[in-house]
Amino acid sequence: MLQLIGPFTQLLPLTHLPERGAIADDVLRIIELGAILVQDGKVLETGSFATLIEKYPVAEQQLVQGLAVALPGFIDAHTHICFAGSRAMDFAARNAGKTYLEIAAAGGGIWSTVQHTRAATEAELTKLTKKRLNQLLSRGVTTVEIKSGYGLSVQEELKQLRAIRKAATEHTLDVVPTCLAAHMKPRDYSGSAEDYLQHILTDLVPVVEKEGLAKRFDIFIEESAFTPTQATQYLQVLKKRGFDLTVHGDQFTVGGSAVAVTCGAQSVDHLEVSGLQEAEMLGKSDTVPVVLPGATMGLGCAWGHARILLDYGSPVAIASDWNPGSAPQGNLIAQAGLLAAFEELSTAEVFAGITERAARALGLTNCGTLAPGMLADIVTFPATDYREILYLQGSLMPNQVWKRGVPQL
Repeated sequence: MLQLIGPFTQLLPLTHLPERGAIADDVLRIIELGAILVQDGKVLETGSFATLIEKYPVAEQQLVQGLAVALPGFIDAHTHICFAGSRAMDFAARNAGKTYLEIAAAGGGIWSTVQHTRAATEAELTKLTKKRLNQLLSRGVTTVEIKSGYGLSVQEELKQLRAIRKAATEHTLDVVPTCLAAHMKPRDYSGSAEDYLQHILTDLVPVVEKEGLAKRFDIFIEESAFTPTQATQYLQVLKKRGFDLTVHGDQFTVGGSAVAVTCGAQSVDHLEVSGLQEAEMLGKSDTVPVVLPGATMGLGCAWGHARILLDYGSPVAIASDWNPGSAPQGNLIAQAGLLAAFEELSTAEVFAGITERAARALGLTNCGTLAPGMLADIVTFPATDYREILYLQGSLMPNQVWKRGVPQL
């Protein structure tokens, strides 16, 4: 079926942007009173509404009423939204001056989420994940990555990944599942960190492979988790088995970026402590840096150094890191607006970071722009000018979202 969606107050297809590095706003293509021609859930053509309606008179018209600045649907390339429980007590304790170790000793921290998630059934986790997918959709997100990592045993990681798959099959959003069984060495595992990683490779990976639960694996490289050497050995085995890779890196100490580049990871995410050496290395690599402003807001730490990374030639993506501990907000556009202010990012750099460059961080080639052949994933905001979206820092909510050309809101 041929559909013509419009007219939009402004349409920004985000096509023909630089593949890497900084982006000036003056390269943005802005179509006033634009429209999108859609066939079988994909973009066929974009242009002015008047031109397309004359060119395709047989197209079924989906008329857009009122103000509507249109962009490609957002892509949240790093989340942990399959979890149970809350860490509100951690947040309050941290703001009151408690250290991470003190919070953990009092029963908080990641192990608290692990215990709550283990106690939940697969059906309960599926329901909770679908609820959060609904929230993401209402905020303009049409594709999302979801990690496991709160099970930390073969049985519990499989339960999480199956819940993610079930939620994805019952929701309109496209979901990219990622296995983060290497989030940390579980407290109830008696062996060494190396033993635990080998346990994942021997006992978990074959089941993930057999059931098709994830094509992507992640590892947290940090003093509280796994060393660069341990992570490199683990990731190299997974790469040989044909899995895509990503890395939690450079959040509190450096080292993760180097591992990601060495192992050919699709992305390295966090980068709050990355320096010029890391920026130069990433700028020469195919690994996409993903900055996570939600973690900065939740922990009160430094922002990921998006400006430096862009200036050194990287295609920086921006994601929410929605999780119950360090990034509980989950509002990607609000976080991106704040990051833009603190890191002096252009509007074009932010929009690319939550669309096309985020798609690249996930290895996706069918979304992120409104070019011909791409998915007709569209989000609109009730504004007269596209710059109002970031200016209002999350208070301006989408008034319509289309997934594969089908209205969702």
